[in-house]
Amino acid sequence: MAITNSMQGVYTVSRLNKEIRSVLEKGFASLMLNGEISNFIAPASGHWYFTLKDDRAQVKAAMWRGNNRNQTFRPANGAQVTVRARVSLYEPRGDYQLIVEHIAPAGEGQLKAQFDELKMRLAAQGLFSSAYKKPLPISINKVGLITSATGAAIKDILTVLKRRAPQLEVIIYPAMVQGKDAHKQLIEKIKMANQRNEVDVLILGRGGGSLEDLWCFNHEQLAHAIFDSQLPIVSAVGHEIDTTISDYVADIRAATPSAAAELISPNSIELHSKVQQKIAALISAFRHNVAAHRSQAVHLQHRLNLCHPRNQLSQQTQRLDELSLSLQQAMINRLHNQERVINNLHPRLIKNSPDRKLTHAKHQLTELKSRLVQQIHQQLSSANNNLALQASRLESVSPLSVLARGYSITKSEQGRVVKSVSDIEKDTLLITELSDGQLKSRVI
Repeated sequence: MAITNSMQGVYTVSRLNKEIRSVLEKGFASLMLNGEISNFIAPASGHWYFTLKDDRAQVKAAMWRGNNRNQTFRPANGAQVTVRARVSLYEPRGDYQLIVEHIAPAGEGQLKAQFDELKMRLAAQGLFSSAYKKPLPISINKVGLITSATGAAIKDILTVLKRRAPQLEVIIYPAMVQGKDAHKQLIEKIKMANQRNEVDVLILGRGGGSLEDLWCFNHEQLAHAIFDSQLPIVSAVGHEIDTTISDYVADIRAATPSAAAELISPNSIELHSKVQQKIAALISAFRHNVAAHRSQAVHLQHRLNLCHPRNQLSQQTQRLDELSLSLQQAMINRLHNQERVINNLHPRLIKNSPDRKLTHAKHQLTELKSRLVQQIHQQLSSANNNLALQASRLESVSPLSVLARGYSITKSEQGRVVKSVSDIEKDTLLITELSDGQLKSRVI
């Protein structure tokens, strides 16, 4: 069997990780996940690192400083959260991980994620397109209300209609506007109104509430029922800040139920009514256009992220954070090791302390000093005895001793000892040394 040795198909590890990362980031768009946070770390760089897990699996996640600095929710270990993230790969270790773009507590975050996912899916199907929006009739005589028969919304609508257009006939299609099966009743009433074809326009609405309270208006089947309606539908769900899927699908969206009543009521000036309709249509078209452009911008941003140097910088930053944490731990371990070494050397240092050696040397010095003094005294005593002996001997041969016994020494004026008569002349001055003094004499 022949074996070919071609290096063209041989990958390096770094090349493999880089290409796998590209495949992951291209293959997985932004997705929503639920899980529990563990191993949460927030180093000085400002990035967040944590593990997202459930009861059977876990995955590492990173949230860059640019995304987390506007977060009002602070993650903590053990917290149940919903995150929006994209899948990536940390090339230095070959670990796949999540790059988190948004994080929220579980529950609200999950509903928001479902809302965003459904919104994107229906927008892609064209349900929000302005091309399918039906204009309000120029002349409105009958209005259909699909809402709760006992809620605040119906009271507000009827009050406004009575004030602005008391001639309008109102037909109420009572339905649940909150709860698990509320969307089914709303769909049934829309179909009923279309079958009877007894009104010019439908108002679908209710008062404000939480995202959970308004959830029946975010149902996909209700969105299709609104889209399929032959009668124009005005969505008036919640307050001005509340937004539901029905608002996007409906032909016109009113900020509140009262606003919906004002919108469909005929005005004394027909031009004003038309302007209001055009403005509403323009706003709706603008929103849908913005949504379409936002979707395209997200797609382009994702493509940009794939080739943007920020990704490499993020990878390197993550690596730097890991190395920083490792360095800190290594320094702590090194300090602990040095403390143990010092603790081990301390007894040896005490044992070999110079103080002990100095004390011992002092004792030796004192002992040597005592011995030296004693030796000096002995040598001085011996020297004194020897000196006395030598002095005695010297004394015995000293001229002074001879002089003391009655002898004398005669010297010339120059100090020479006169040993013979022939050594002196007449008138020579002589000095005679006696034991107790001198005598001077002159030769005659």
